[in-house]
Amino acid sequence: MTPPLSLLYQDDHLVAVHKPAGLLVHRSALARGEREFLLQRLRNQLGRRVYPVHRLDRPTSGVIVFALDSRIAASLQAAFTERRISKRYLAVVRGVGPAQERLDYPLREEDGRRPKAEMPAMEAVTEVRRLDSVELPVRVDRYPQSRYSLMEASPLTGRRHQIRRHLSRRGYPIIGDAKHGKGNHNRFFAEQLACPRLLLAAVGLALDHPVSGERLDLHCPLDATMTALFERFGWTGHLPTPTRSTSQA
Repeated sequence: MTPPLSLLYQDDHLVAVHKPAGLLVHRSALARGEREFLLQRLRNQLGRRVYPVHRLDRPTSGVIVFALDSRIAASLQAAFTERRISKRYLAVVRGVGPAQERLDYPLREEDGRRPKAEMPAMEAVTEVRRLDSVELPVRVDRYPQSRYSLMEASPLTGRRHQIRRHLSRRGYPIIGDAKHGKGNHNRFFAEQLACPRLLLAAVGLALDHPVSGERLDLHCPLDATMTALFERFGWTGHLPTPTRSTSQA
């Protein structure tokens, strides 16, 4: 039996939930043949209709917000479009990432409907910061040791796969990224470290409540896979914990 979704925050207007890695948010043209979606599971769990207002990629885990009526959905969608919402992600990457940097590389849309080269390049900005790193005495690539970093990423725009593409272009691909990453490192983590998926998690979301105006600062814990890896690498000081419990405001 599928366990219930973990609710991070709930009131009469919106709900924040921990999206498991590998679960699509909702149906789309690119999801033919899929039968399970976050929106459907949440609707069934709450017993009411929910409205998506932003997205997380299928392999990404973490906090995602749904509105509980169409008016609130429109307000929240506008807040995302106008960049009035702050997002925080944690990613495990190959190499020793930059201490702090603003990645400003325009990106072409990847929607699968027409060749990427035909799509216009759009502004894309991500701020990244290295929180920690580790060196393993294992040859995965051409060196006798392998280095990995824990990166904090804050996207200031919302392009598809933005964090994954920006870090890869900068030379620090996220572990488990089949499209933009490095296969030998992905296999090492899957086979030797029990991490067979993308190591990217949305751990923080801050927004003004669409009714009260209160600043909601939502935090999401990591799932078991990433938590075990952090413990193995000595990164437990960077483990996020939820700061909001379910509420009926």
